[in-house]
Amino acid sequence: MSTDNARAAAEDSLEDYAFRYVPRTFRRWSAASVGATALGSIAFLADFSIGASIGIDHGTPNAVLGILFASVIILIVGVPVAYYAARYNLDLDLIARGSGFGYYGSIITTVIFAGFTCIFFALEGAIMAQGLRVATGMPLWLGYLISTVVVIPIVIYGMRALERLQFWTTPLWLALALLPVLWIVVSDPEAVSAFTSFTGRSDGAVGFGAVVSSAAVCFALTPQLAEQIDYLRAMPPRTPSNVRSWWTSFAFAGPGWVIFSGTKQVIGVFLAVYLLVRVEPGLGLQATEPATQFVVLYQTIVPDWLAIVLALVLIVVAQVKINVTNAYSGSLAWSNVFTRMAKHYPGRTVFVLFNLVIAYVLMMLDVFTLISFVLSLYANVVMAWLVTIATDIAVNKWLLRVSPRFPEFRRGMLHDWNPVGLVSVGLASVLSLLAFAGVFGAAVEPFSVLIAIGVAFTATPVMALATRGRWYLRRDSDGIDSPRFDEHGNPSGERLRCHVTGYTFERPDMLASAERGPHGEVQYVSSLALTLDDSDRYVLPPEVTGPPHRAADPRRQT
Repeated sequence: MSTDNARAAAEDSLEDYAFRYVPRTFRRWSAASVGATALGSIAFLADFSIGASIGIDHGTPNAVLGILFASVIILIVGVPVAYYAARYNLDLDLIARGSGFGYYGSIITTVIFAGFTCIFFALEGAIMAQGLRVATGMPLWLGYLISTVVVIPIVIYGMRALERLQFWTTPLWLALALLPVLWIVVSDPEAVSAFTSFTGRSDGAVGFGAVVSSAAVCFALTPQLAEQIDYLRAMPPRTPSNVRSWWTSFAFAGPGWVIFSGTKQVIGVFLAVYLLVRVEPGLGLQATEPATQFVVLYQTIVPDWLAIVLALVLIVVAQVKINVTNAYSGSLAWSNVFTRMAKHYPGRTVFVLFNLVIAYVLMMLDVFTLISFVLSLYANVVMAWLVTIATDIAVNKWLLRVSPRFPEFRRGMLHDWNPVGLVSVGLASVLSLLAFAGVFGAAVEPFSVLIAIGVAFTATPVMALATRGRWYLRRDSDGIDSPRFDEHGNPSGERLRCHVTGYTFERPDMLASAERGPHGEVQYVSSLALTLDDSDRYVLPPEVTGPPHRAADPRRQT
């Protein structure tokens, strides 16, 4: 490993912490500020399209029940994962490493998430291009390009720039998106009646298959939790003085994001019904486009020219808000994967551009017109991945206690691969995708996502028990005498010097080095330096003397 490369990575990653713990020195925001910033990222308009699509396909009752069903499951899955992110200041990749996947095994889950950021960037960018076409007549390919490059300056500057953008634009977005909807509900009661009785392409009957098919599309939104986590990991330490605001911010910006998302999906159903029943029955799939939805909505209130302006402002604000998050989170994910595999860090800007190129190609392939199919397909792998991590935390760590209770992410402390998560995700993904493809028959096909959820939930604890938890930890001590956590259970703020990079890092990010000092003294090495090291020269030998839940207790890190 080049020491210069490690130092450059340390300097460049100060704003994003792509593959390591977020230290206290960076987390200067209040819990309320972090929560408000995280909520700003759910301004995406794809929710309206998703709701409209499943509403047209299955009718209002099935669509609304499907949205509710998916939201409840996503909320349950999100609680343990978001808690570990907010409490221990880690992103989802770092959580996955010690929650069933291993140091290199989590690369698989990170690629799944990186794919999500590309797909949703493409969907949101397509919506912005549609708005530009309606307002100015701009060709879609140029709109795709503009929606892609406009986020680059903000994303490159990282979390601080994102915090300012989300804070100042959220009130404007709320006003532009909600006021016209409220106006229609109040001024046109028949629109509400049409909404509740809309049958779509179905026969109008409420059926479990139609409800689950509706939910399947919504489940593909679950990785938004990982983008919320990229903000939540900046939460301040939880102390007696801020405990109420900490929990409130966590609840709404963490697992609670799905409440807002589900509400927007229901509004999307309402907007599609309003356009097809009360405005223009011949609109067809155009009724799923937010640009069309909001232009028509505004035209009922203000002159046409102003309606177009307001709709364009809403779309541009919303798409910039979410796509800076998609590009930011995607760049972190890709850089995390590349750095661990190549042992080289070329800088996050490279991965910002890489992520955007993939998204632009997807836009040019017109992924928006296949939104329901693409999301239904992707939901199978997404739920297999996130249910596995949530189950490992909630069941294996807290109930069975065969997985280390406290999260571990550092190289040298973990095995490279852990069969618990890998088998669970692999089995759940394969079975659900086979069901989705109709291999098990047409009657089973609508329930493919439920198969992914059920298999992941079952296989994760079964694998942990079968392996007796032996593939979680490589060592039960990191060789440092001082505790990793303070008296309130927060990661310690003590700083130690990394002898490889020369920089100081906080205690949770450090390990004792296998390379002793010139006088035989213990030296410390950062997780960042270990990530970039292409040898094992600094890695302590394996040493596990107790069961996983005991070995991971931070009070025994001596």
